[in-house]
Amino acid sequence: MKVDTDDLRTNETDDRGRIYLGTEYANKRVTVAVVEVESDGPDEEELAAAYRDASESAETLAEEWADASDEAWDDGEK
Repeated sequence: MKVDTDDLRTNETDDRGRIYLGTEYANKRVTVAVVEVESDGPDEEELAAAYRDASESAETLAEEWADASDEAWDDGEK
């Protein structure tokens, strides 16, 4: 089957994965093929990398807080 590239459209789905084709297709038989799917959200690798970065940042912040807290207590005891 040959498909004219002018007939290809890119549409966004709603939150349930549905696409509105338009009234020109009302009461007609329509065959739809999914050629490509793009995700708006991050993939698993991006999420894992972000989690690692956040975890490392939290550890660094906790260490800095502990140092600052120790200094404050030491200064307060003098």
